[in-house]
Order: sequence, then structure tokens, then C-alpha cells
Amino acid sequence: MSHPKIYVAGHRGMVGSAIVRQLLAAGHPQDRLVTRTHAELDLTDQAAVRAFFQQEKPDQVYLAAARVGGIHANNTYPADFIWDNLMMEANIIDAAFRSGVHKLLFLGSSCIYPKMAPQPMREDALLTGTLESTNEPYAIAKIAGIKLCESFNRQHGVDYRSVMPTNLYGPGDNYHPENSHVIPALLRRFHEAKQANAEKVVIWGSGTPRREFLYVDDMASASVHVMNLDAGTYAKHTQPMLSHINVGFGDDLTILDLAEAVAKTVGYAGGIETDPTKPDGTPRKLMDSSRLQSLGWSAKVSLAEGLQLAYQDFLKAGSAVRG
Repeated sequence: MSHPKIYVAGHRGMVGSAIVRQLLAAGHPQDRLVTRTHAELDLTDQAAVRAFFQQEKPDQVYLAAARVGGIHANNTYPADFIWDNLMMEANIIDAAFRSGVHKLLFLGSSCIYPKMAPQPMREDALLTGTLESTNEPYAIAKIAGIKLCESFNRQHGVDYRSVMPTNLYGPGDNYHPENSHVIPALLRRFHEAKQANAEKVVIWGSGTPRREFLYVDDMASASVHVMNLDAGTYAKHTQPMLSHINVGFGDDLTILDLAEAVAKTVGYAGGIETDPTKPDGTPRKLMDSSRLQSLGWSAKVSLAEGLQLAYQDFLKAGSAVRG
């Protein structure tokens, strides 16, 4: 059996590293996986990316490289979020095509959907309304990535697919005190509150927005599943102008309920208060993942199990993420 040569862009990130784990666990040979660190290849450098693809000539590409962050990071660095993501995806997709890559999987984000999209969010909600303002630059970059894949498919007949994950968490997450997403941020805050015997923890916003969360190794298994679908099966479940597929857990909960679950995971017994003066973001973000389920995939890791695994990763990371 001949294994394809696969390039995983962003292999040190949370999603990219999970995809590498998934591929290796499935028996893909290490020597048929291609990776590069940022120091080895700057993905925003068009000439460097083109030279890399011409040299390596991979058969498949998982485009998991991205600049990501929570509400605070998106609000603070909007130019970085739109420019970095636009450049990375444009350079990789273009260079992949130029070097003869026929199969590529682009990883987007649920923030591509309008702020007030009907729930659960279906793939056809894309571009039907106004985006959430706090992460609009990032969302526009991700929408551009979807449209790049669609456009290359239409014009050049390649097979570039897109998957839109819900909120992800798990090993390799970013635990920065200001720039992280909600689950790693809460893990850190409740851990520190436990260590300090703090009487209470105050969380951002009203606590009422509802969010869906997917363990990152489930996302990786979904990515490999979608990449490996034969073209005919994939085509039956997509349309020429609706080529992306949602990837979600299938259930959501309030941010306050999430905070209570994280507190229980960490072993924090103090109080939890909300701060309604801080932004809530989108009221609800639940993905309709029925298309992917009809293609034979569903999530396996429960939130309770995933939080335990994520907390163990946080503890293992130690002072490197908490300094």
C-alpha cells in the first residue's frame, strides 16, 4: 500500500498536532508526514511557501495553521488576525495548486456564521447576515479561505475541502491569561483561584451565552474522515457553492454552566460571579453537524472527560504556560 505524502500546516498548534497524532495512530508512516516550524517556514512569505511546495510536492495538505485567540485577543490585534490568516491560507492554497496538490483540507471556524444566525447553525447560513463584531476580521479571513477552496475547485477542478469546527479545546491549547479561548482561560483561572484559596472567581459577561465545545482529537478524527471520503460520496453531501462542512459536538451549555464544570474539574470550591460589564459575544453558537453525521462521523469524547484531559495537559505544561 502506497501512503500519500501529507503536509500538515500548523503541526505545533492544538489542531495540527492532533491531526498528526490521528494520522500516526491510523498507521500513516512518520516519513510520509511533512511538517515545518515557523522558524523553518514563514507561511506569510509567499516566495518561501512556493519554494517549499515545489521542493516537497506533497499529495495532500491539512491547512491547520492560523492565528487564533479569544475575544480579548481578537479585539486587541484585529489587523494581525485578518492579515496573518489571509496571507497564510492564500499562500498555501495557491502554492499547493501550483505544485500539483489535488487534495487539501482547510480548517475554518464557526465564527464565519452571522451573529444572529438561526440555531443550530447550518452551512447555508454563511453570508446571510452581519458577523459578530468582536471577531469579524478573523471571521472574514476564514470566509475567504472557504471561498478560495471553492474557487480553485470551480476553476481548476481540484478537490479542496473545508471543515468548520465549533469551539475546540484539549492538549496543546493556549493558556495565556489574556489571549486564550474560554476553556483554557477558565482552567487557568480556577486553578490559580484554588491555589490561592480565593473566595470567588469572576467570569466575563453575563454567563448566559450558550456555547458548544469539541475535544480537539475528535476534530482531528473528523478532519481525516472528511479528507478520506471518496469524491463521489463527498459530492453527494455538498454543493458547488456550499463546499464546507460543520464539525460539532451536537450539544451546548451556558458559559456559567461551563464555569461550574471547570471548577468541578479543577477542584475549586469557592464562589462564581459574572461580570455583565464585559462583552458576551454571540448569544448562542451551536452547529448543525447533521451533514457530517450522515457521512459516518460523530464525536466520541464527552465534555466531562475532555475537561479532565485538558486539565491534565494544563498541569503537565506547568510554569511554561503559567509564567
